[in-house]
Amino acid sequence: MASSTVTSSGPDRPERPQPNLVFRQLRGQRSPAEFAAAVRRAAREIGERVSCDARYIGRVEAGEIRCPNYAYERVFLHMFPGRTLTDLGFAPRSSVRGRRAHAAGDDAPTSHAADPADATSETRGAHQPYETPDQTTTYDNYEESDVLRRAFMTGSGATVAAATLGPLALSPAASAAQRPVRRAGTSEVGALEETVRRIRLLDDRHGADGLYRRAAAPLRAAYGLLDAAATRRATADRLYSGAGELAISVGWLAHDSGRFDDARSHYAEALATARTNGDEALEAHAFCNAAFLARDAGRPREAVRAAQAAQRAARPLGSARLMSLLALREAGGWAGLADRVACEQALTRAKALFDRGPSDADPEWMSFYNAAELEGLEAQCWSTLGDWPRAARHARRAAELQDPHFTRNTALYTAELADDLARGGRPDEAAVAGMRVLDLLGEVQSSRVQTMLAGTARVLLPHRRAYGVSAFLDRHAELPRPA
Repeated sequence: MASSTVTSSGPDRPERPQPNLVFRQLRGQRSPAEFAAAVRRAAREIGERVSCDARYIGRVEAGEIRCPNYAYERVFLHMFPGRTLTDLGFAPRSSVRGRRAHAAGDDAPTSHAADPADATSETRGAHQPYETPDQTTTYDNYEESDVLRRAFMTGSGATVAAATLGPLALSPAASAAQRPVRRAGTSEVGALEETVRRIRLLDDRHGADGLYRRAAAPLRAAYGLLDAAATRRATADRLYSGAGELAISVGWLAHDSGRFDDARSHYAEALATARTNGDEALEAHAFCNAAFLARDAGRPREAVRAAQAAQRAARPLGSARLMSLLALREAGGWAGLADRVACEQALTRAKALFDRGPSDADPEWMSFYNAAELEGLEAQCWSTLGDWPRAARHARRAAELQDPHFTRNTALYTAELADDLARGGRPDEAAVAGMRVLDLLGEVQSSRVQTMLAGTARVLLPHRRAYGVSAFLDRHAELPRPA
């Protein structure tokens, strides 16, 4: 009787990932963050939109992503012409196709061919659960699908929450907030980490206002998992770090949507989690956001102290880019205290640290921090100090340098530019910039941006006869007022 190596019953067992050494060689001397930036640039060259970061590159090289989704495939083949996926160290698409796609008896669209490695919301659907990391599916598609985007912009209720926040709310971890869980394992931790990434991605695209309330359930589930404990120390460390990062992400959603008290509470929760687990990286992140919040809430001295505390926590981590961002947070506090000398010193330090370049030590959450963000934060400092022409120059550079993927930041920098121009006595240019922001508000839901634009409109009211100002004011007046 012929024997078979595949049985007809029993679950598929995930194979142990094999490192992709070919892909690692192709990266060469570039850091994962630098290579991820090259991937994003290549994507723009061919009209693709991928949100590749250092973590994604690491997962490819570790073999966790056996075969990339179709968007990444097109980008990689563009970067390395004449090669196939197997030439790049990936498994043939046919070897991963269909392993779990029909488990629920659904027919996937033929354009995706039921490929687990390419399973986005188009193929899964809101009714089909996300598979957890220790199953065969890998979370290699961080970019938001068109279906997901439409659900976020137009939908409501549980369907949207499931589509946008994924997989924690749809995984076994979701029940942690409602019922006891004996132990948390890698599946729950992986779902938690992926939820943090999805929140950050959606905030980058659309702003915080539509996300904040939907993020509450995953956060409750995350802290429910902390009470459940974990089977291994390494898993417990990831669990604490993931819960803390999620608290910071939810805090930022509150912060950006003008709920400062809620944000302060979430950041304090993240800081307590960091201190409990001795996590210096999480502590630095929590203090970084607390400093930013304190500046926006009109507590500049607290902003300085929080930024300095963040720098003390971050110093052993070895990330020059992180130290650069924290120096900018300190500069913002000094600007609020009207201490121009201290502000300039912090800005100089921030730029010198930034110029050292990215490194493997840079935290994953810092993917937003680039030359555009550096210019934008410096613009805010000069604006606070009342140096409108200098602020406008930096804000303009920020808007020009910004990656189109970060729609919210593009709107933010352009709103900063409009305000600086208006206050600097250039109403016609301010109106042009303000119109560009209004064009972006169909995609961005950010109270921060809307508040800045409202301030610009008030400054421009006496200049209604200047070129373009009347049209801007009329269009701005048509915006729906926040409830």
